[in-house]
Formats: sequence, C-alpha cells, structure tokens
Amino acid sequence: MFAPGDLTEDGFLGGRLRISQPRAGYRAAMDPVLLAAACAARAGESVLELGCGAGVASLCLGHRTAGLSLTGLELQPAYAALARENAARNGVPFEVIEGDLAQMAPELRARSFDHVIANPPYFGATDGTPAADPGRERAQREATPIAAWLDAGLKRLRPEGWITLIQQADRLGDLLTGLQGRAGAITVLPIAPRAGRPARRVIVTARKGAKTPLKLLAPLILHAAPEHSRDAEDLTEIARAILRDAQELPIDR
Repeated sequence: MFAPGDLTEDGFLGGRLRISQPRAGYRAAMDPVLLAAACAARAGESVLELGCGAGVASLCLGHRTAGLSLTGLELQPAYAALARENAARNGVPFEVIEGDLAQMAPELRARSFDHVIANPPYFGATDGTPAADPGRERAQREATPIAAWLDAGLKRLRPEGWITLIQQADRLGDLLTGLQGRAGAITVLPIAPRAGRPARRVIVTARKGAKTPLKLLAPLILHAAPEHSRDAEDLTEIARAILRDAQELPIDR
C-alpha cells in the first residue's frame, strides 16, 4: 500500500473531485476524464471499468451522473485500495474488485453491465523505455493484449450494452479488429491537441450485437491556440466544459 508521503492530492473536474495519486507511480491526467465524459450512462444503469487504477474515470462519471452502479476491476492491490479511498473521500459509491481481466474474478463472471469503460495500456510490450516505478510500468505497458481487454469487456456487457475505450490513435486498427463481428454502431472520435494537428488519441464506442455501420466523427480539438506559446491554459470551449465543468462529451452514436 502507499504511504501518505508517497501520495499527492490532485483536483479533477475543476476541483470538484479530490484524488490521491502516487507521486512516482501511474498518474492520471485528462484521458480518464475524457473516457468518463464519453460514456453515456444514465441513472439506474450499471458500469464496469476495466483497469480502474486510482478510480479517476469512474469517479468522474459518478460525479456527473448520480444513481449509477459503478464497479471497477484493478489488478494492482495498492491502486485498488487507493480507488476505494478516493471514492469514500468524494462520496461516490464505487465497488472495487481486485483481479486480472484475463482471468475474470469469480464475483464478476455471473454479472452483466449496461456499460463497460476502459483505458488500456498505451505502450506495447517492447515499445520505448520501461518506467522505473513498477506500478507505472504495469499501468502503461501492455502485458495483456488489447484483444483480451475487448473480449473481457464484451463478455461482461449485457446484450445491446455499450463499450467505451480511449487509446492511442495508432492502435485504432487493433480496437476495430477486436470489435469486428461482436459489436456495431461503432463511433470513432479522434482527439487532436490543436486544429490541424494529427490526432494522438481516439475514443471508440460500440454497442454489443449491433449491426449499424461505423461512424468516423470530426475530431475533438483540445486547445484553442494554433501552438503552445505560453504557460497558460488555452482549452477550447468544449474541452473546458468536459475537463473543468464535468459536462458529457456529445457523441453522435
């Protein structure tokens, strides 16, 4: 478990959420906030997050939409414990289960959910330089293939349930391959740092068992200025609404 001195307290959603995160381990930034904003869960529905880490995505979703049944699956016990603490601190009901999605925890095998959300590791097994912190390395580097993440998520979805993922743009092909024949109504939302810049991330949503054709949406632009020229926030209006004001990301599904 993390010692108090190993943690920082960070604000999300304009300070509406106060989240403890490890100083040297995996630290959430805007990606889990965007993931939560893209999930169209409504009061009374159930949501499972695969690989919930310290709980940022699920807690952002629970803050935005009251009345959800939120469950997280986390492989690393210290992060699972931290997610529970963060949920209690912020008053968001959140069940966190320790386990490996490749060997689904028994308490989840018989359950189905209206929504599954996930932010799978971005780096392949041999990409880049390993992180010095083992927790950060485990969170960022793929040990379980994306196909297994998709398989686990789709198995836990009820018929016609929605899966929502955020991933690096260069892994889009892997996501689409894993969804083929199993989910439809796929939407692909590119996320670009600035107008005219290549998208670095994609948000993909899909509905289990649907046959509706894929939609490629116009990109979400995060920053208003054409380039980063000063140390000041320059979020676009829609990015500010999502990241600071806890608004839902409108997706034409």
